[in-house]
Amino acid sequence: MDTPELIDRANAVLIGNYARMPTAMVRGEGSLVWDSTGKQYIDLFAGFGGAVLGHAHPALVAAVTEQAQKLWHVGNTFHTEPQVRLAEHLNRTAFAGKAFFCHSGLESNEAAIKLARLRGAQQNPKRWKVVSFNKSFHGRSLAMIAATGNPAVKAGFEPMVPGFMQVDLGDMEGLAAAADNETAAIIVEPIQGEGGIHPLPIEFAVELRKLCDARNITLIFDEVWTGCGRTGRWFGHQWFDAGSLSATRQASTGECRAGECVKPDILTIGKAIGGGLPVGTMFARPELAALLVPGKHGCTLGGNAVCMAAAATVFDVIEREQLLQHALNLGEHAMSRLRNETKAAGRVAAVRGRGLFIGVELAAAPVKLVERALDQGLITNVTASKVIRIAPPVNIDQATLDRGLDILIRAINE
Repeated sequence: MDTPELIDRANAVLIGNYARMPTAMVRGEGSLVWDSTGKQYIDLFAGFGGAVLGHAHPALVAAVTEQAQKLWHVGNTFHTEPQVRLAEHLNRTAFAGKAFFCHSGLESNEAAIKLARLRGAQQNPKRWKVVSFNKSFHGRSLAMIAATGNPAVKAGFEPMVPGFMQVDLGDMEGLAAAADNETAAIIVEPIQGEGGIHPLPIEFAVELRKLCDARNITLIFDEVWTGCGRTGRWFGHQWFDAGSLSATRQASTGECRAGECVKPDILTIGKAIGGGLPVGTMFARPELAALLVPGKHGCTLGGNAVCMAAAATVFDVIEREQLLQHALNLGEHAMSRLRNETKAAGRVAAVRGRGLFIGVELAAAPVKLVERALDQGLITNVTASKVIRIAPPVNIDQATLDRGLDILIRAINE
């Protein structure tokens, strides 16, 4: 493949809304990818977290191949076994609930807001407003950019969809003031992804749940980034121990050892759940889910059999290969290296995250760091202007991770 020719062809026919690298990727295996020239790269970003098991995982390839040879898509007027199997996985790893399947995290969040408003419409006065947080990101539809706490995402799309407001993460007083008697929902990420990898403080999560219970507000956890094992737990909210604030729980099941984890009313999932295929999920407590009756919401290709087979297999592999503990161990290892081996340069302000969802905040915005790393064979990402975002496949081996960290640490220290 002639890369310059392909790029010229792409520029002629594709909208330029992505800042693409002048590189064409043609093959992947595990945590490695190769471009059209044969150059190899270590993937520490997994396609914005979507390729949670890396590239061409044998179990996913087998599941998709088997399903594609049997049934692709019949629409949601019929039952299919892969949908049921995935929903059963969610009941076992998250909480007792019911699932709606779509294509993306954005659509999951849209469905969650609609469901929260349906619940709010039953109250007097009717509840329709939504509170979210500054530095948050919930998607790029008109409603979700209104929910997103980043002015750059909103620019050019004014006026905003009404009913959305933001407060600072951790500001309980500001949140209590913003959540009035017309507030239907509060939506929050357990770790703010686009905003710079800011974990939700456990104490704040506990108080947030109490506030929602006291005021009959629907609590939505946007786990588009933090779902499916990335943080070392099945879901990011399973770090929030309401009983002891210890965040200690059993890695195999996600159950608290002491106390009870803070659970949402609605959980939204995207990215990793499809293993790289387009899958989104809104997962809600049964009494809320019952409000979404026929005609209230839908998705033509959501829950198609091939994507569902892949997503159910993602859960099978994470459990079989014990990847929750693996992600937790490698995340601690990576953060230790990043803290200890970048001190001399004085360029790192903070290293934070959970599991294999890590942010390295630099003292100043880097100059072409992503490009320099790519030249040396590493795929990474910068968000919030100066935060290096690390989110490799959760099954990456330590040797490959260390090779990638070697390149990244050199790029930071240069």
